[in-house]
Amino acid sequence: MDSRYLRAFVAVADHGGISAAAHELGYAQSSVSAQLKRLEAELDTAVLVRAGTGATLTDAGRRLLPHAREALELEERMRRAARGDRPRLRIGAQESLAHGWMPEVLAALEYGAAGPGTSSEVELTVGNRALVQRAFGAGELDVAFQYDNGSRALGPHTVVGRDRTVLVAGPGHPLAREERVTPERLLDCVFLVAERGCTSQMLVDQLGRDLLAGAHTAQVTGSLSALLRLTAHGHGVTLLPWLAVARELEQGDLVTLRLAEPIRPVSIVAQWRPRLGLAERSLHALLELARRADPLAGEESRTEVS
Repeated sequence: MDSRYLRAFVAVADHGGISAAAHELGYAQSSVSAQLKRLEAELDTAVLVRAGTGATLTDAGRRLLPHAREALELEERMRRAARGDRPRLRIGAQESLAHGWMPEVLAALEYGAAGPGTSSEVELTVGNRALVQRAFGAGELDVAFQYDNGSRALGPHTVVGRDRTVLVAGPGHPLAREERVTPERLLDCVFLVAERGCTSQMLVDQLGRDLLAGAHTAQVTGSLSALLRLTAHGHGVTLLPWLAVARELEQGDLVTLRLAEPIRPVSIVAQWRPRLGLAERSLHALLELARRADPLAGEESRTEVS
């Protein structure tokens, strides 16, 4: 199948219309329309529903899309191999992980910390759980790093580390002055959580349900940074992985509430797509570096030294 047809199809899926896809690809709209018609003729089925406001995928188109992305990525890997370029590794990470942990892991990969010949050209996508999972399922990512929420991972996967779960508030919050905070005292607080699917909501749902039973929650639709700023300004408390708030805790913008009952750590899970060709070596080097950067192991080591 001609890759031009697949590229036109993916562009329409990504940009929502033939005109926008043509602009992105640098083709005339009539050329893209012709390529799409040839694709549908080869498949003997319609993959798009055309309308005046754009184009949407049919059921067949939705089934085709991840395979089309995979075919185009395979073509790109073949071109890179023929030119002798470094392999490309498309990485996705939840915003909480990208906030302070992922950059260090990627820097170690770039500087060859996993051994010679393991570096790659990295593309990093950052977002909430829903965005990362959707991109991985659509074939737009080769590997995704997320906090474990108990759901079934797609494809091969492994735990690369664990992170401490902390309850934080602004330094002026009433609970920040208490020696130990009981679950009963927490019932009077407002818990700030990001939109469903983000790490803070997942931790409330999966890890803090006993601790937070009956508590008031408030959704903060937006970025992790907005959630942290609101917490720092005293609008509530929030339950997050330590990585997400390490910088703010160090700077004094947030403080850890000293809980009478400990909260379980949360695992960091990597899932990846099989058959990555020359990028396989870079992938396994990345996973090894992620394991070395296990946040909880690093914190335990610092505790032992101190």
